[in-house]
Amino acid sequence: MRRKALWRWRVQSALALAGALLMLFQATAEASEAAAVPSLERQKQLVHMVRQECGSCHGMSLQGGLGPALLPADLQDKSSEGLAATVYHGRPGTPMPPWQRFLNENEAAWIIERLLAGFPE
Repeated sequence: MRRKALWRWRVQSALALAGALLMLFQATAEASEAAAVPSLERQKQLVHMVRQECGSCHGMSLQGGLGPALLPADLQDKSSEGLAATVYHGRPGTPMPPWQRFLNENEAAWIIERLLAGFPE
């Protein structure tokens, strides 16, 4: 009888542990997903950065200058992952600098999403 009780306790403990791990995994996944979208304050900073810093080469209206235009029609045939990598790492041998000192990879991806959708004013 004691063996059955011990076995039942072990099974219940294992199930409780599995449930706790599942809840932890879900919370971690939700936190990671939320971190992919910058806060509203950071979004404002990123928009300002694109308008001022990127605009100095790509044109203040992003229609091109030293660097190519960054309008949706000009970017539509390029992969968003490749564009985000260019923002984050720059392009060696060109005037395009890496911006990884000023933003993270999720923020670079967010900028590209905005550019592909038509950058906000």
